[in-house]
Amino acid sequence: MSEVMTALATITALPVQGMLTIRGALGNADLSESIQIVTGMELPAQRAITTSGAQSLAWMSPDELLLLCPHADAAKIASDLSAAFTGQFAMAVEVSDARAVFDIEGPQAREVLAKLAPVDLAPGVFEPGEMRRTRLAQVAAAFWMTGPDSFRLIAFRSVAQYVENLLSTAAKPGTQVGYFTPAP
Repeated sequence: MSEVMTALATITALPVQGMLTIRGALGNADLSESIQIVTGMELPAQRAITTSGAQSLAWMSPDELLLLCPHADAAKIASDLSAAFTGQFAMAVEVSDARAVFDIEGPQAREVLAKLAPVDLAPGVFEPGEMRRTRLAQVAAAFWMTGPDSFRLIAFRSVAQYVENLLSTAAKPGTQVGYFTPAP
């Protein structure tokens, strides 16, 4: 786990996180019920992420969810979901090792991400509980707010160093554009 602290934000590469991709017809009541029975969580609304205890469930697309859980629990949850999906057109696949996770924290965290992602991150527009799947410069990424001045971001592990370098560069003093907060 590495950490880069700057005047704008602290960028932290986190240890491996348990993740499962869940695919299926999210409007199907049987699928929703199966997911709720196994995870104890309701399906999130479009572009939302919900958290219960150590688990979060994120809407990724009209037929895809991402379940975040403790790494040690991921294989069992995937197995339990697969069993619950018997007879349904659905799947759950553990993807923990395929993705890297970063925290972006600080009073100008919005500013850091706004320089890299084509998302309106203005307060009142993007708030905690919302999830965005987008591009971060040249790579696919997804992020959500974990607090008023903090974000969690996931990207493919194959580009983790690139993403960490992007975030660190965007967080350097003197690089803010002053859109969300005045320059210090």
